[in-house]
Amino acid sequence: MHRIYVHPLPVRIWHWINAVACVMLVLTGVQIRYVGLVDVVPFRIAVVVHNWIGFVLIANFFVWFFFYLFSDKIRVYHPELNPIKYYRGNLRQLLYYGYGIFKGAPNPHHVSVYRKFNPLQSMTYQIIMLILLPIQCFTGILLWDLKRFSGMVAFFGGVRVVDTVHVLIFTVFVFYILFHAYLGTLGRTPSEKFKAMFNGFEEVEEGESADGTE
Repeated sequence: MHRIYVHPLPVRIWHWINAVACVMLVLTGVQIRYVGLVDVVPFRIAVVVHNWIGFVLIANFFVWFFFYLFSDKIRVYHPELNPIKYYRGNLRQLLYYGYGIFKGAPNPHHVSVYRKFNPLQSMTYQIIMLILLPIQCFTGILLWDLKRFSGMVAFFGGVRVVDTVHVLIFTVFVFYILFHAYLGTLGRTPSEKFKAMFNGFEEVEEGESADGTE
């Protein structure tokens, strides 16, 4: 085994800000949605905290977006432009998570500096970060000030439509957070992946080079 540095400090800072913000948004969102049923803090405080953390999440998104857009780290999402190989990798990873892992089969993905995500992770993260999160932030801004954005809210079908979209994506994020945390326990030890997101280092087999080749 040897260690490689695959999680730069800016990525780790972004990751943990995002993680804490998402959990706080879920908790305050539940209280706002089910007012009277869930009353951990006063409703007004829950709304204020939810709004401010939402703006933190939006700012953090742009940190992530520009960091990857203007650095060579964008390669971790697109290490190669080969659609056939990419979707085959997705299938292999699905078979591993759904069957192979329970039989003790080795993970088909080997972590390296520019291949830290397996194809399934890469696809999922891009859907989350480039589609669902922007829509969630956009609908959240509309709901934040309905008077100011009344024309836009009406254009998209009214408050009920905007709120429904916001809640549906909220539900997706709840399951995503739980599943993401579960997948984080699937390293050689349950804590290995979590430690890597603090110190930046992943352990790889001796036969693997820093670029993921054998």
